[in-house]
Amino acid sequence: MRFYLISDNTDTLVGMRLAGIPGILAHDVGEVREALNDAIEMKDVAVVLMTERLVSMCPELVYDLKLNLKRPLIVEIPDRHGNGRTKDSITRYVREAIGVKI
Repeated sequence: MRFYLISDNTDTLVGMRLAGIPGILAHDVGEVREALNDAIEMKDVAVVLMTERLVSMCPELVYDLKLNLKRPLIVEIPDRHGNGRTKDSITRYVREAIGVKI
């Protein structure tokens, strides 16, 4: 089983290729849908890595696939520009999920 990257950023794609992870560039919703469908059809792909920007372009599709498919696991990753989350996003998530302030 292997990883596969769907990225909107050439630098992220090249970096992952240097680490041995193949992938594809996508810049619009149509390309993202096609890339996801191709990745799902690849029987040896266990984890699909997607940049945050691409996930934000079509969140309904990505979350539907996450909920309804056993394989592959879809993981959202930041690109080289960082992530769009605030610095306390994990703390806020834990606080909202379990009601404990940390």
